[in-house]
Amino acid sequence: LMPDSGTLSSLLPFFDLQVNGYDGVDFNSDVLCPDEVASACRRLKADGVGGILATIITDDVDSMCRRLSSVCRARDANNETREMICGIHIEGPFINAETGYVGAHPANEVRPADPETMKRLLDAAEGLTRIVTLAPECDAKAATTRMLADENVVISAGHCNSDLDTLKQSIDAGLSMVTHLGNGCPLSIPRHDNIIQRVLSLSEHLHIGFIADGVHVPYEALGNYLAVAGFEKSFIVTDAISAAGRGPGEFQLGNRRVVVDQQLATWSEDRKNLVGSASTMPAIVQKLSQQLKLTSEQIDRLTRINPRNAIGEKLA
Repeated sequence: LMPDSGTLSSLLPFFDLQVNGYDGVDFNSDVLCPDEVASACRRLKADGVGGILATIITDDVDSMCRRLSSVCRARDANNETREMICGIHIEGPFINAETGYVGAHPANEVRPADPETMKRLLDAAEGLTRIVTLAPECDAKAATTRMLADENVVISAGHCNSDLDTLKQSIDAGLSMVTHLGNGCPLSIPRHDNIIQRVLSLSEHLHIGFIADGVHVPYEALGNYLAVAGFEKSFIVTDAISAAGRGPGEFQLGNRRVVVDQQLATWSEDRKNLVGSASTMPAIVQKLSQQLKLTSEQIDRLTRINPRNAIGEKLA
C-alpha cells in the first residue's frame, strides 16, 4: 500500500520552486562552473532539500538563453546536480515594467510576451522548463500562455498588475500559479482593488507561492494570506540567491550587486528593492513554526507536498 500524504510528507525532503543561486553560487552567472553548481547542490541536500527549480530571471534574451544553456550543461555534468535540479523556472522577461511591479528586474529588458521569443527560451532550456512567470496583462490574447500550456509548462502570474477579467481569461488559457504573492508589486497600492486581493479572490483556481522569510512578507500578513488561500495548494519558496546560507555581505545575481544586511534582507545597491532572499528552507520552517504556530502537517504541505503537486512532480 502507498502511504497517505500525511505519512509520506515526513519522508519527503523539501522542494523549492524558486532558487536563483545558493551558498555563494549564482545560477544567473555568465560564467557558471559545473563543479561550483554541484557544490551548491550538495549544500542544498545537506539543508534537507530534495529538489529545486533553478531560476533564471529577466535580462536581454540572448543573455537569458546563454544562462539557461549553462544551467543545462552544469546539470548534465554531475549526477548530484542532475538529482537536485529537477527543472528550470524562467522568471521574465514578459513582466510588468512599471516601477514596483518590475521589482529588481531590469525594466529596460522587460518586453511584451510573444510565442517566438518564448520558444527561443524554451529551446535554450532543452526541455527542462517547468514554470514560466509572466504578467498576464503583457500577454496579448494569452497567446504565450496558450502556447506554454500546450507544451505542458506551468504558467505563473508574477510581477504583474492584471485586472480581474485578465486573470480569469489567463486561467481559462492555462494559468495555474502565482509567483511570490505580496511581492513584485509597489509598496503603496490601492487598499482594496489591487493584485493581492484579485489573486486571493481566485485562489481556488491557483497554486499560490509565498516567500516566507519574514522580510518579503511580514508574518502577520502571511498568516492572513494563508488563511484565505488555504493549505491545499499554497506553497513556500525561498527565492534564494547566492547569499543563501552565507550571512551578511555583498553578493551577485546576474549583473546586479546585492547587499545583505544584518537581518538577512537582500537589497539592491540603491536599497530601493529586495532582490531575492538569503534564507534557507530550514530557517523558514523554523520561523513558520515559531511565528505563525503552524503545525508540522501544514508546514509539510507548504514546503514538501504542494510544491511537487503544483508542477506535477510525483510524491514517491
